[in-house]
Amino acid sequence: MSRVYNFSAGPAVLPEEVLKEAAEEMLDYKGTGMSVMEMSHRSKAYETIIKEAEADLRELMKIPDNYRVLFLQGGASQQFAMIPMNLMKNKVADYIVTGQWAKKAYQEACLYGKANKIASSEDKTFSYIPDCSDLPVSEDADYVYICENNTIYGTKFKELPNTKGKTLVADVSSCFLSEPVDVTKYGVIYGGVQKNIGPAGVVIVIIREDLITEDVLPGTPTMLKYKTHADADSLYNTPPAYGIYICGKVFKWLKKMGGLSVIKERNEKKAKLLYDYLDESKLFKGTVEKKDRSLMNVPFVTGSDELDAKFVKEAKAAGFENLKGHRTVGGMRASIYNAMPLEGVEALVAFMKKFEEENL
Repeated sequence: MSRVYNFSAGPAVLPEEVLKEAAEEMLDYKGTGMSVMEMSHRSKAYETIIKEAEADLRELMKIPDNYRVLFLQGGASQQFAMIPMNLMKNKVADYIVTGQWAKKAYQEACLYGKANKIASSEDKTFSYIPDCSDLPVSEDADYVYICENNTIYGTKFKELPNTKGKTLVADVSSCFLSEPVDVTKYGVIYGGVQKNIGPAGVVIVIIREDLITEDVLPGTPTMLKYKTHADADSLYNTPPAYGIYICGKVFKWLKKMGGLSVIKERNEKKAKLLYDYLDESKLFKGTVEKKDRSLMNVPFVTGSDELDAKFVKEAKAAGFENLKGHRTVGGMRASIYNAMPLEGVEALVAFMKKFEEENL
């Protein structure tokens, strides 16, 4: 069977050449006579894999020396607790709630201290990013938290909030490595890798060194202290070794493609193709305010539940997978991460045009 165009929001499409390379190395990684899946995480061969992965990520994102890169487990959702446990020194944190995951992070933080919701777009089903230029940031807040790209709703912070000098913490799960970023603007950037970087099971945390301390909330488990993992170079316990190996291959692929500026151009071209069609279509329409549209996740609807279901069914039969919208919002969603080729978006738009002609 030939490969489908996979528009899943995560686990999501990976670069074909990365998968082929991993397949070639499956039984014998570089003459070791074994798979990376079977390898001791304390071996020389694996040490090289994880160190190279970190070095390549640092190069791609231009990560300064005073930031640590941690390869952890528990997905982005475990960070919802780990962040307040490690950073809530004053037991106060401010949250900007622009979607389901920011809301869950906020609810989790409420277990550990005073979490303030200082802005939200829930009033319009998270279809926009609120103005964050002058927010009521708490004077004693330990940090200000955002989810930078909202996978379910297809919104993206185009400008970071004015945190008034407070540490910015950002969940970048679905926009990770999709464009250049200035790491110095954040205290913590983290994301699950299963959307834009690798297989599910790894979360990458990029954290400024001064935020890694022994001074954590009482009762914080050893495994949930950033210091534990920073001191052990992400090898405190057995890491998600194979997942990190694939992430490393994706970093090399991104470097080969020309780095994050080139990737951003590619992503803008793909997104423009789809958004331009949605803007002129008489049947389909995008659900997000134009200024806040994500380059990665594109939600759209026909306005009829029956027609939406028909579209998803016919699209699947034509080789377009995972276009059904998230259960909380319905409609459709095309996730067009780094590894989605331009041809995939061109083919989707052609299919949508044909569907529109047949169903108007």
